[in-house]
Amino acid sequence: MEASGRAEGSGPVETSGRVEGSGRVDGGGRGEVVGRGDGADRAEAAASEEDPLALRLEQLILGAERRYTPFQAARSAGVSVELATRFWRAMGFADIGQAKALTEADVLALRRLSGLVEAGLLSEAMAVQVARSTGQTTARLAEWQIDSFLEGLTEPPEPGMTRTEVTYPLVELLLPELEEFLVYVWRRQLAAATGRVVQAADDEEMVDRRLAVGFADLVGFTRLTRRMEEEELGELVEAFETTAADLVAAHGGRLIKTLGDEVLYAADDAGLAAEIALRLIETMAGDETMPELRVGIAFGTVTTRMGDVFGTTVNLASRLTSIAPKDAVLVDGAFAEELTRTGDAPVSEAAAADEAAAAEKEGEEPPSYRFALQPMWQRAVRGLGVVEPWQLRRRSN
Repeated sequence: MEASGRAEGSGPVETSGRVEGSGRVDGGGRGEVVGRGDGADRAEAAASEEDPLALRLEQLILGAERRYTPFQAARSAGVSVELATRFWRAMGFADIGQAKALTEADVLALRRLSGLVEAGLLSEAMAVQVARSTGQTTARLAEWQIDSFLEGLTEPPEPGMTRTEVTYPLVELLLPELEEFLVYVWRRQLAAATGRVVQAADDEEMVDRRLAVGFADLVGFTRLTRRMEEEELGELVEAFETTAADLVAAHGGRLIKTLGDEVLYAADDAGLAAEIALRLIETMAGDETMPELRVGIAFGTVTTRMGDVFGTTVNLASRLTSIAPKDAVLVDGAFAEELTRTGDAPVSEAAAADEAAAAEKEGEEPPSYRFALQPMWQRAVRGLGVVEPWQLRRRSN
């Protein structure tokens, strides 16, 4: 789609409302096409050279054929070309000039988003953010499904058959099932996220929340990239991400994102975050194919946006990871205080020994702690000043 500016490959656009090479549009993006230019001709020529199977697959997946140019789609949806372009780009799609490449589904999507704005349910900026977050998330999902899932399933079942001969019927069978599963998982995730937010203590905490944030990082990954073949490296990264994702989910945390050799996770409870960190270390240590792991965790106020987390707490967790020893977990002072407050760790081993002695004297069971905390030397951390990290260990009572 083109906005009121210059888009490469589609011809100049003037803010006065005249779109050279595609037609005249009034200030609101409505009007009629009064001419054609080289941009439209090139778009049609490119479209005519597309693979027929690719076009059939596109029509199958989208459920409709190409009918509209971006200008026509915006006019049919009753929105300005500028707003339609903002939505289109936010979803992660490239400008397409004035090619006839859009469908009824594109028009309906524009109507829905703009309708939410007109009804006052969303601001225009929030609607664009909805488009962007949805586009970024589903783009990654779609790439994974094509690169890993469909590629493996479309191996020709018989000699002489091509992969393309298998693709269309396979997509035709899978599409409705995957669509229903996607909606199911989204609703489940939405319910879980909503439940976490409404439990916040006040309105302010719904946006800026106190969380435990952890980074887990493979040690020496850069050296590995020089020694391993690309396929081996890909398998190692996939195994690490899969293992980390499963452990984080199983113990009540949330996987925020993966960065190849690093994963970022969060938990509402410091004890959960500590358990996840130690489980990660223990699991990776038991796998001879995996490098050593190090984890850094911090506890504090975190800002959440588009499924990601930001703020000083996140930065501190990242810095702690970078200075953590191999197969060890470092935490900040606030995290250590939270563990002692909840009774998951003693204030000190000396205090724990005194408590045990007092309990024995009274004929009572001594307090049981899950974790041990060992203070480390103070360190100057880039951008955050001097911090006193604590090493987290599992405690045997």
